[in-house]
Amino acid sequence: MSVAGLPTSPADGVKAVPDAGRRGPASRPLARAIRLRPRASALVAVASLVGVAAFIWPLVLTGSSASTNLAHASDAPWIFMAVLPLLMAVVLAEIAEGAMDAKAVALLGILAACGAALRVPSPGVAGFEPMFFLLILAGRVMGRGFGFVLGALTLAVSALVTGGVGPWLPFQMFAAAWIGFGAGCLPDARGKRELGLLAAYAAVASLLYGALTNLWFWPFGAGTTTSFSFVPGAGLAENLHRFVLFDLATSLGFDLPRAATNVVLILVLGRPVLAALRRASRRAVFDAPVEFTGEEPTAGHR
Repeated sequence: MSVAGLPTSPADGVKAVPDAGRRGPASRPLARAIRLRPRASALVAVASLVGVAAFIWPLVLTGSSASTNLAHASDAPWIFMAVLPLLMAVVLAEIAEGAMDAKAVALLGILAACGAALRVPSPGVAGFEPMFFLLILAGRVMGRGFGFVLGALTLAVSALVTGGVGPWLPFQMFAAAWIGFGAGCLPDARGKRELGLLAAYAAVASLLYGALTNLWFWPFGAGTTTSFSFVPGAGLAENLHRFVLFDLATSLGFDLPRAATNVVLILVLGRPVLAALRRASRRAVFDAPVEFTGEEPTAGHR
């Protein structure tokens, strides 16, 4: 038996379907390691809704129940416990529906380990976080579902390696997962245009990552007397204004170096890394279809 994209012999009794990913340079020869089928799409949507609620619910509380004590001081472990089963469910759903095989799982583990290794030398110090460079390129090539799971898994692995496990971890996992998902949603492009698109996305994503990871602790981390402190029960517009001031005052010095680091890495190393990822996805032949021709093997063929 032979699969698409691999050599076959007429004596094998099967006919390999041409690899749909092998196209000219002007097209987009991508193999989707995790194809977001309906079940997995629903699970990603549920996970994202959990993440959005975890980030913004202190902003929408009103009345006497709105208190800085409600701002993730004790809910982070529960969010972490909710994230992991949802991520595992996405992968298991794709395996059950045949959209993801052992090769895709292996590639997911390898890229997560590589991303964690990129974060070890400087886990967020001075905004130097080159792991987003690999996450964005992998999400671009492998697809949004793969990018979503890879982003969350990379942060979890790197936290275990560097000892960075804490109440901030589930929020970092959500933010990185959305970055990988967004990379898989970018429009088609080729050559320098594609590198420019990915670099621009890396800059915006790096700034948004900093803002999101600030949002989880801002309600109880900015005190109660400053001009950018969280005001329990205040309107959404007022608290958002205060949060923007807090983010600019405390995080811009980290976010800009993070954006610059990943933009430079994409512009310098993006082309060979994209080529390597696409070559790996083609040779792995994810979810390759096989057609049986009914031809009998020749005598003596093994």
